[in-house]
Parts: sequence; structure tokens; C-alpha cells
Amino acid sequence: MPLLSIAIPLLCISISIYLSPWFNLFDNALSDLGHATRSSVAPIFNFGLSLGGFLIALTAITIFSKIHRSLAYLGTLCSYTLILIAVFDEIYRSLHYWVSVAFFLSLGALLIDYVVIMKNIARKISATIALAIAIISWILHLVYGLPRGAAIPELISIFCAAPFYIDIALQYTSSK
Repeated sequence: MPLLSIAIPLLCISISIYLSPWFNLFDNALSDLGHATRSSVAPIFNFGLSLGGFLIALTAITIFSKIHRSLAYLGTLCSYTLILIAVFDEIYRSLHYWVSVAFFLSLGALLIDYVVIMKNIARKISATIALAIAIISWILHLVYGLPRGAAIPELISIFCAAPFYIDIALQYTSSK
């Protein structure tokens, strides 16, 4: 389930990008693919986010809660805000913007919680470096406009958090 909760949204995002010749990773946000009236792939994109959010919630409740309560809470928050991105697509403008901000902040909070909870120093250092990379990508985008669209920092953030999300799940399954 943890792997599917990451793989399904990424697969739907990839399919949506492939089917959208107008989409450019450097000029667009991923959410442009989910715009209900401007994107023919919006059903694929938004379905992937909502199903991924649901599976992340199941992972947080069934697995993360066995490791640490705060991981379960933050995982559930990540899942809910991901679902909200699908529900309040780009048509909702500022509401969509704020639920997207909430998602990426909750992803960062989950990574910070991972750093605090984990006892292994290599894991702490790796997660801290990943968090720094994600933050730098957002600073470059928000302050300097590099790149113009948000898709790159969005993907960097997701790929920086994913290994640690999987690690949490693997720790539980290996301790059973």
C-alpha cells in the first residue's frame, strides 16, 4: 500500500503529462493538468491525486501510527491536503493555491518529524539534506522565478520526501 500510494499519483501525473503536448515542466505547475475546463486529462490527474491521498491516509492510519503518533497525524494531513488539491483544482484559483501550499508544507513537516523521531544519524542527515534541497528549490522558484512554473519544485519536493515515507513503512513491516 505505501508504494501504491506514491506510484498511483506519479503514474497518473506521468500519463497526464504524456497526453498533454502543451504541458511544459519549466513553465507550468503540475496542477495545470488538473484544471477541469482547460485540461482534457483533468480526470486522470485529479483521480490519481485523490486515490493517492486516500492510500496515504490508509498508510498513515495502519502503518505510521505503529511507529509514532505524530507521523500518523502528519501523514493524514498530507493525504487530506493532497485530496483537496484534486477537489479544489485550478478553477478555484486562490483556494487551490492555499491547499497546494498546505500540502507542500505538510510534506515538509512530515520530513522534519522524521528527522526528529529517527534515531539513526545517517537517516537524520539524509532527510535533512533532502529537506534542504526541497526548500532551496522553492526559494529559487518563489524568489528568483527559477523555473518559471512550479512543476520542478513540486516534483523535487515529492521525490525528496518519498524515500523517507517509504522508509517509515519499511521499518514497520521489517519489525513485524
